[in-house]
Amino acid sequence: MAILGALNPMLSVGLDGDKAWRLADYVKRGGYSALRRVLEEKMPQGEVINEVKKSVLRGRGGAGFPTGLKWSFMPRSFPGDKYVVCNSDEGEPGTFKDRDILRYNPHSVIEGMVIAGYAMGAARGYNYIHGEVWELYERFEEALDEARAAGFLGSDLLGSGFNFELFAHHGYGAYICGEETALLESIEGKKGQPRFKPPFPASFGLYGKPTTINNTETFASIPYIMNLGGEAYLEAGKPNNGGTKLFSVSGHVNRPGNYEIPLGTPFATLLEMAGGMRGGRKLKACIPGGSSAPVVPAAMMMNATMDYDGISKAGSMLGSGAVIVMDETTCMVKALERLSFFYYEESCGQCTPCREGTSWLYKVVHRIESGKGRPDDLELLESVTTNIMGRTICALGDAASMPVQSFIKHYRDEFSYHIEHKKCLVPVDVQRAGSGFFMATV
Repeated sequence: MAILGALNPMLSVGLDGDKAWRLADYVKRGGYSALRRVLEEKMPQGEVINEVKKSVLRGRGGAGFPTGLKWSFMPRSFPGDKYVVCNSDEGEPGTFKDRDILRYNPHSVIEGMVIAGYAMGAARGYNYIHGEVWELYERFEEALDEARAAGFLGSDLLGSGFNFELFAHHGYGAYICGEETALLESIEGKKGQPRFKPPFPASFGLYGKPTTINNTETFASIPYIMNLGGEAYLEAGKPNNGGTKLFSVSGHVNRPGNYEIPLGTPFATLLEMAGGMRGGRKLKACIPGGSSAPVVPAAMMMNATMDYDGISKAGSMLGSGAVIVMDETTCMVKALERLSFFYYEESCGQCTPCREGTSWLYKVVHRIESGKGRPDDLELLESVTTNIMGRTICALGDAASMPVQSFIKHYRDEFSYHIEHKKCLVPVDVQRAGSGFFMATV
């Protein structure tokens, strides 16, 4: 069961979420009041966008790009079709917040997308839902039916003259489709591979038309911002890090789950909310932003704050907000082997550095973990990562490389021990006491 905070009533649902996802319950919590106000007052499009800018809402899918600024890139005077797309293709290992929003509060996403469509002059939207959560696709379809029946979707919304239709699109489980242009290709019925940029989606997106793509949590935050006010939302977080954020906490903690906290909250506080370290063991390392983010040692992580700037100072990225916690029983070589295998499997193969490089990364780390490591393997891994990063169409190559670089940087002694002694520095019986939980996470 998800454990969400009670800071944002549009986003948070508490422990009775199984009963609260229906339209009637959402309206009781103030749902669609923001959309009503926008339409009834005929708010200027620019005013809506400026309110989002004031909130300093940054994209909750990983990149952290300012949402209001992104919306301003959409050519509002463009005479043809324009699209608003929600990226619910949540495939980053360790991340499971968006599926809980769709499970417990789908109408917050719908309302946020309709407001976005109004602000950018788009009349149609798509929600691309990850292919391995079919039941959430069905639930979102039910929510769409409720919204249409109530007049929140379709033609002449609430008598305002504004038209907006929204569709759910079921993905096929490919990690690469989380990249926005690969997602667009998939919606169009093509192979899900990233496009060259420029042109960017704001000028040439879905079906060649201007398109804005945001994450599920980003859209779910819009109604709250419009009701509360952009400046008040900003004050709920910290400068340059507006509002609250959902963090998916997994690994060696007593209460894994989703936690909503103000941006800027100390990591130690989040760890305490998750019940602390499982079995009373010591924190060894943490991946704070999903599997593609650099790993952070315990001492650095315990002094970090959970916001874009705070995690950056710790040498990593906030990313999707997936917090993977590892205790002292974790073999860092085995953990990296599992992560490297994931990116090797998920590379779409379009770019040679990524296609060949992810294979090299996995095979070399696997060789070290299997007791067949060579003295020059660490230098080889570092060389391969530098020849991948910045040389691919999308960021998957970087995502595969950054964990390798950071694991070797912070835990080089473990890798060297594997190579020299042909076994793990952490005894096998100690690993069995806890690390299986981490391996199941990724």
